[in-house]
Amino acid sequence: MLVGLLMAMAMGSCSHKETAGVKAPVSVETEVVGSTNKATAQTYVGIVEEREATAVSFTSMGTVKRMLVSEGQHVSRGQLIAEIDDTQARSVLDGAEAQMAQANDALERYKLLHDNGSLPEVQWVEIQSKVAQAKAQLGVARKNLSDCRLLAPVSGVVGRKQLKAGETALPSQAVVTILDISSVKVKVAVPETEISAIGPSTSSQVFVEAVGKRVNGGRIEKGVQADALTHTYDIRINVDNADRQLLPGMVANVTFGAAAGEQPAEQLTLPVTSVQKRADGTLFVWTVGKDSTSHRTPVAIGPTQGNRIVVISGISNGQRIVTEGYQKLSEGTKVAF
Repeated sequence: MLVGLLMAMAMGSCSHKETAGVKAPVSVETEVVGSTNKATAQTYVGIVEEREATAVSFTSMGTVKRMLVSEGQHVSRGQLIAEIDDTQARSVLDGAEAQMAQANDALERYKLLHDNGSLPEVQWVEIQSKVAQAKAQLGVARKNLSDCRLLAPVSGVVGRKQLKAGETALPSQAVVTILDISSVKVKVAVPETEISAIGPSTSSQVFVEAVGKRVNGGRIEKGVQADALTHTYDIRINVDNADRQLLPGMVANVTFGAAAGEQPAEQLTLPVTSVQKRADGTLFVWTVGKDSTSHRTPVAIGPTQGNRIVVISGISNGQRIVTEGYQKLSEGTKVAF
């Protein structure tokens, strides 16, 4: 009887050791890679800007006599835009023309004396100098009169009139601004965490609700200095505007990462925190096998999208990855989710 009791105690002890040797599964949170976490195109709000703006001004001071254009009007290069009072300029020109005539008359009379050898060479040089001075003054007077007429230096659309008839124009003060909108630029502020995903040739689509127009964006110009407060970078998308429907100041919705009429690339995304780094710098995620065991799976990543990151390779649809609790895992650990 004693022997039987000892054998029973030994068997119970062995059974207890076997149970203690089985580790309980580690509790983790997981996510199944699939259609719910495919990358989507990024959409931002932008503002339409002119391709180029030219401020047009008089070179001298005067009272505006006529304004011949209105805001929004298309003007051609060389077209008359405005005039200032030219009374004084005409008077100066009349005086310069009189001096020129007088100098030429003196030149003809003294030339006869010079040719006959009865005029000292010094006086002849002096007469020629007076003629040259009169000619220069006449040229300046004609230029001043011409400058009373303001001509468009480029073709474009009048953006804003700064002066009206009767007001005084100052030298270099903008009278009108001429905008080149044959093509436009759409300015978008992009967060610093997302700017690296956008390059000069990144595909984009621009929709301007004001005119119901959707167009494909062209080449992208990236700013190199971030806003100190918002930590965003300005980028500008070149957009063709041959029909001139897109006007400066219009609000546009800009989508990156999808060409016109195409769906965004079916990249997969994961929570940023689920991607881990080894000591050698390689990246991996913890995946869960069919037997509920954890495995390190190397991955290659792309740009971030908010709190998620694009995974270029290493995982596929249907795989289960660990999103929380991975700190307690090692290769082959049993998990519960």
